[in-house]
Amino acid sequence: MRYWLALVGALFFTGAAYAQVSPQEVAAANRGIVTEQGRDAAWHYAQHRLLGGAINALKPQRPGVVDAYVIVAGLDSDPVFGREAAQTAKVLARRFDAVGRTIVLAAGNGAGDVTIPDGSPANLEIALGAFAAKMDLKEDVLILYTTSHGAPEVGLAYRDGDHGYGWIGPKRLADLLNGAGFSRRLVMLSACFSGELLPYLVNDSSVVVTAADRDQTSFGCAPGNDWTFFGDALINTALRTPQPFDTAIAQAFDLIRHWETSKRLQPSRPQFYTGSAANLWLQALEKRMPADATPKVGRPAVGGR
Repeated sequence: MRYWLALVGALFFTGAAYAQVSPQEVAAANRGIVTEQGRDAAWHYAQHRLLGGAINALKPQRPGVVDAYVIVAGLDSDPVFGREAAQTAKVLARRFDAVGRTIVLAAGNGAGDVTIPDGSPANLEIALGAFAAKMDLKEDVLILYTTSHGAPEVGLAYRDGDHGYGWIGPKRLADLLNGAGFSRRLVMLSACFSGELLPYLVNDSSVVVTAADRDQTSFGCAPGNDWTFFGDALINTALRTPQPFDTAIAQAFDLIRHWETSKRLQPSRPQFYTGSAANLWLQALEKRMPADATPKVGRPAVGGR
């Protein structure tokens, strides 16, 4: 129990000054350590119904078509993450022909929609299992976008007010994806130190994009913001435009560097990896990309903190 309390404190009680974590704490995060407290039975049943409804509404995969199935998860209840998750789901569903094959999860009420299931690790795990059952894993593609806080070594943070706390460690996320059979996957992680997860997620058929390298923070996660820097640059700007994915990545990374320079911030150094076989499915998806751009929404992240 001591290491669990220390692990929570590494993010939630020390702010930007992340505490050193022990090997036991790293091991716990990589097993997916989570606690829920103060939830009543009605809340849990409501979650069951919300997530079940979202899963039941998913369209089936189409034989002979490379279908994308999208999960967007705001894992922290700071409202910026819920806002980013809700808008990201719309952009990715449109760009990748995944309308009806998209699930949004959001901790807290930032998404502004009470029908969205909670952004908890448990709900994420169930959604991944449902996708694996729906998809043709040899033909279709998982697209996963998460947005939250992060910390060195222990990965992605889960926090839902005073009720839910946890970590999805690098190995835990990799085990979830590999164990479900998602070899064709596009994983985008908006979090400080998210480059820590990249080496665990790569394979010949994967694309991985992170908001920062393993040693750096990313920016724009103040609760009052509509977007993080990464989300605003990649989702709200670059992926709204009908351009190749690697061109969109270059545009987004240039924007992030420009914003960080203008605010005299330590560079976050976002990361991008493409496996040698990933273009087989990426090109198939991009052939169906809409021909027109959509307008940006929300306040620019660079104007916040």
